Amino acid sequence: MMSSANSMEQRLQIAGVLLIIGLVIEAVCLLWARPISFVIFVALGGLFLFAGVLIFLFSLVSIPRADD
Repeated sequence: MMSSANSMEQRLQIAGVLLIIGLVIEAVCLLWARPISFVIFVALGGLFLFAGVLIFLFSLVSIPRADD
């Protein structure tokens, strides 16, 4: 059971890192006033946020059941 908890913790950490990276990218793009910054804001920042949310949800759904 320890290995499943560790793998879930690792997936949650990866999801958190991806979310933080996405938010940092979007914050930097808000400070940068160029047309390409909107593309980076939506494409790159959104991709990292979407990947972080997907990994988070997948880690919640894929919890193995304890056999009684």
